[in-house]
Amino acid sequence: MRDNTLLKTEFKDLKLFRRGKVRDVYDLGDSLLIVATDRISCFDVVLPTPIPYKGIVLNQMSWFWFNFTKDIVKNHLLTAAIDEYPKELMKYRDSLEKRSMIVKKTKPLAIECIVRGYISGSAWKEYQTKGTACGFSLPVGLKESERLPQAIFTPSTKAEEGHDININEEEAKKIVGDNIFQEVKEKALAVYKKAAEHALTQGIIIADTKFEFGIFQNEIILIDEVLTPDSSRFWPGDTYRRGQGQMSFDKQFVRDYLESIGWDKNPPPPALPQEIVDKTSEKYLEAYQRLTGNKL
Repeated sequence: MRDNTLLKTEFKDLKLFRRGKVRDVYDLGDSLLIVATDRISCFDVVLPTPIPYKGIVLNQMSWFWFNFTKDIVKNHLLTAAIDEYPKELMKYRDSLEKRSMIVKKTKPLAIECIVRGYISGSAWKEYQTKGTACGFSLPVGLKESERLPQAIFTPSTKAEEGHDININEEEAKKIVGDNIFQEVKEKALAVYKKAAEHALTQGIIIADTKFEFGIFQNEIILIDEVLTPDSSRFWPGDTYRRGQGQMSFDKQFVRDYLESIGWDKNPPPPALPQEIVDKTSEKYLEAYQRLTGNKL
């Protein structure tokens, strides 16, 4: 597969709807075109160095999971098959193929929907000091990276800039309402359960993941990306050991490098050395291949 690394799209005759940390979104009128670039962000800062194939992995993996979980909850995917795109997009085929999808326009819910099956990251830090994870009381004596007795739903705010903030269920209900909260909680836990069980058969642990939901024609559907290395912690099952941090298929590898060089996490960010770029690209590709059974 040729290297067609994409850092930024410039489609002059299309209306740019939003440029996120990784995705460029264009307004097609009654739908949106989402393009996953090879940008990578760490500590809420976009790095100057692209990761080859990253955007393709994110897009293709989301496509896989949208189809895999559509029996649980509908989603915003219209098509990710380039040959089904409108003719006016064909001139951008090289930039769009494999790394884009056309989706329904929805009204996104104003919370992030996080499901945690293992204790890690911010939840582990909180547990060490309070014995809780995002407000949930947990059993005494859990070790770092340990599987929780059952997966928990831990919402957070959705920040345009900076960090999302963990909130409890009551705060989330105030934002979206009781009925919507209950529905997204049930759907998020069900999607995580089905995906995590599948991943284990492929030798990968999904430690936690973040979902987004939106409202389309008065129905709650799954939107954005789903179960990718950018929105999830993927751990290789063969090296998993409770009581310690884990190797991962996500961008933790880049975070660890940035920590090791003492970057203060403020702009401007440093460029990444080729060795880190290559290893990170390999991790994304391996995660896709193992989870989907396909090669790009």
